[in-house]
Amino acid sequence: MSNPTALVQKLWNYCNILRDDGLSYGDYVEQLTFLLFLKMADEQSRPPFNKPSPIPKGKDWLALLPHQTI
Repeated sequence: MSNPTALVQKLWNYCNILRDDGLSYGDYVEQLTFLLFLKMADEQSRPPFNKPSPIPKGKDWLALLPHQTI
């Protein structure tokens, strides 16, 4: 996502969802920070960076994505 305004709006939308589900501010900030960390680690492991990921397989960003069946 190259538009910073859209990213900020998307994060606030997630905050609203989590808050409406009863999470406190500290709880949802912690969860969103963790998700951003996983996404950054995933992007750093892809070209052009190709760095090894510090996240174990099965606990990484890809594990959170819905599996597609064809």
